Amino acid sequence: SDLPSNRRDRSLPPLPFRNQISSSTRILFKCTLSNTILDVLSRRVGWEQTTGEEWHFHWATREWMSTSFDRYKFTSRQLVNHFRNDFELTRKDNLVKNYKKMRRALEKNKSKELSKYSFIPASYVLPSEYHIFVEEFKKYPDNTIWIMKPVAGAQGRGIFLFRRLKHIQEWKKKDVTGCDAQPYVVQSYVARPYLIGGKKFDVRIYVLVTSFRPLTAWVHREGFARFSHSRYSTESVEDAFVHLTNVAIAKTAPDYDPEKGLKWSLNRLIRFYESTFSKQRVQDMITDLSNLIVNSLRCVESLIIQDSHCFELYGYDVLFDEDLKPWLLEVNASPSLTASSQDDYRLKYRVLSHMLDILDLEGKREGTEHHVGGFDLLINKGVIVERTRGPDPHNCFVPSVNLRLGEYHESKSK
Repeated sequence: SDLPSNRRDRSLPPLPFRNQISSSTRILFKCTLSNTILDVLSRRVGWEQTTGEEWHFHWATREWMSTSFDRYKFTSRQLVNHFRNDFELTRKDNLVKNYKKMRRALEKNKSKELSKYSFIPASYVLPSEYHIFVEEFKKYPDNTIWIMKPVAGAQGRGIFLFRRLKHIQEWKKKDVTGCDAQPYVVQSYVARPYLIGGKKFDVRIYVLVTSFRPLTAWVHREGFARFSHSRYSTESVEDAFVHLTNVAIAKTAPDYDPEKGLKWSLNRLIRFYESTFSKQRVQDMITDLSNLIVNSLRCVESLIIQDSHCFELYGYDVLFDEDLKPWLLEVNASPSLTASSQDDYRLKYRVLSHMLDILDLEGKREGTEHHVGGFDLLINKGVIVERTRGPDPHNCFVPSVNLRLGEYHESKSK
């Protein structure tokens, strides 16, 4: 599309139109990281790293987005890896606020969609909602466990659990006073998580959003489950090794052994579920998970600043309870791309390679695909529905969401 002259003044080499591939085309990328993403970009045929201001693809830092994005004069075929205000989704307090705002709107309109918005536990933003939280706290049973999370924390830092209000009085005295008080989110703790081998785990799902208007999102079939270091118990709420699944937390344990296997592939997890429950029960779980992803994006669809130069790969962290109900823990704008093992490296390498296939700066795609590499197109203006063969011989096909978690294998994408 035509752009104002001040947005077309870069002397970048032209990129090919759809289906017009030129072997001489150079795609210039900018990346300051030195982990898996740099390997993927450097090894991609026809791609070349640059340190200058002329590029086609920029794996940008958060600092660049906040200081340089608004001043940069984009050309029509440039891409950067964040949306301008992605914090509406990825900051814990904003996610809670926007989720509750959506629920209030649906309640007001008596919408049937409200039942699909029950994937975040009861949550309050502190200090602003402290008094509301205290009133709600009194309505819960005495032994209810609550979890406190700093809104901008990562790798489990600053998280703690408590049962009684007096347990957060020290936090309140220390952090709630003054203008620079750090916000926290307090949530009712999912106390009956599904356990494997007696251990709690959460699941990392990779979600690629290429547009918020129209909402277009892809989900990768690969991911992983992260297990806590110690067996689960609600007796001790102070033990982070029991309740938190972050690898950074587990590594601090005195008896931490990286060979013990605190991660499972998503394929292994799905196969485990299918050996424990019916295949239909597992498919229902995947459908619930797809609703969680779609509806979390719906909460911010009208808030995120849409820009055709932006895309984002999100890391969704999800917990399944004993009933296989998925709960959204958080959405990461910069999921770790540093590999913890060879398997982890290969997984992240594939996710990033397939992401570039979808973004398609080379112009190879037809543009109508529902599957690219390990990614499935989950939503594009509406949820993508496919027909799959069902158990009833008289009704050979049943509708299901276009999400095949754990089913990725190396083959030509459709």
